[in-house]
Amino acid sequence: MPPLHRLSFGPAGPPRLVDLPDGTQAWMVSRYADVRKVLTDSRFGRAGLHTADAPSLSGESGLVSSLDLIFNQDGEDHLRLRRTMRHAFTPRAVARWRPWIATIVEQCLDEFADSARPADLVAGFTLPLPVAVVSRLMGLDAKARERLRHWSQYAFSDGSHPEEEMASALAEFAAFGAELLAERRRAPGDDLTSVLVTAADEEGGVPESQLVDLVCGLVVGGHDSTMTMLGNSLLYLLGERPEVWPRLGADEEAAGALAERLLHLIPLGDDRGTARHVAIDTEVGGVVIPAGAVVLAECGTANRDPEVFPSRPFEDLFAPLAAPTLSFGAGAHYCLGAWLARLELQLALHRLAARFPGLRLAEPADEVEWHLGTTSRSPRRIAVTW
Repeated sequence: MPPLHRLSFGPAGPPRLVDLPDGTQAWMVSRYADVRKVLTDSRFGRAGLHTADAPSLSGESGLVSSLDLIFNQDGEDHLRLRRTMRHAFTPRAVARWRPWIATIVEQCLDEFADSARPADLVAGFTLPLPVAVVSRLMGLDAKARERLRHWSQYAFSDGSHPEEEMASALAEFAAFGAELLAERRRAPGDDLTSVLVTAADEEGGVPESQLVDLVCGLVVGGHDSTMTMLGNSLLYLLGERPEVWPRLGADEEAAGALAERLLHLIPLGDDRGTARHVAIDTEVGGVVIPAGAVVLAECGTANRDPEVFPSRPFEDLFAPLAAPTLSFGAGAHYCLGAWLARLELQLALHRLAARFPGLRLAEPADEVEWHLGTTSRSPRRIAVTW
């Protein structure tokens, strides 16, 4: 199984029909302009994917397939949930979190420095850092922190978990979310969960089930995606681009540019398309896609579209992107945690390189074992020394 930075992507081209796992067909769009249109045009939604007669979508199970999840809401239902977080994840809000996030990064590095060598970079840094950040952000106690990885396996399941096992884990997770919300209503704090409870109650009309899924999604999404991105980025940098390590440690601004390029080029998993349902006949890239069709927006290919981006995208890792990345989506469903993910990755890469200038792999990158069973894929262990 190749590292995610080595995945091959076919050429971007006009919309075309492809087969879904259940044998029905969907329209695949892969050019940058076409993918942006699908992601930003309100005629392409998520709610229609979960009707009784909708086709099965590979990789969408667990929390990701919940009808109450904000990602699966359209129109006013989606906007109502989005308004509860309108001030939470803005660039300005995330900038205010920077001091305490930087402190957590240094604490994690202090502990990692005491590791016996060779040390595991996953157990020592790429996992504990985002868990600590999301725990501080959402106001989680030690017991909840210990269950995060377990819940993530089922929240982002690729469908390979037994049905009964999945139902039990998700029920436990939902009960945790409901209790967390109840606690913050009784005794609000300065954490994001308290902010969301207050905002949702002021907004009115937000079903409790949707609020539970929102909090649960932030809890698992807030650490899993960052852990995955950080682990895959470090596997690539240490294994194939050690020459950039000194600059990464010396220049925080350069680390930010590099982080943006890695977010753009290294996907979180092997699944290529983000699905939408089109409400009415709509023209995309010169092709009319009929009402009721499923459309797969292939962001990885679009992020390499030669009409927009250079043909050798990994050549200059510090160059600014020619156009906004589609890795966080676009439009109404643009990733809520995009600015937080950028900041965590920038600080983590910069400070790790600064503190450990001699960091190097202790085992070949091709021998890495992968976390499987979820829609994301990351190394189970990265053995390093310095």
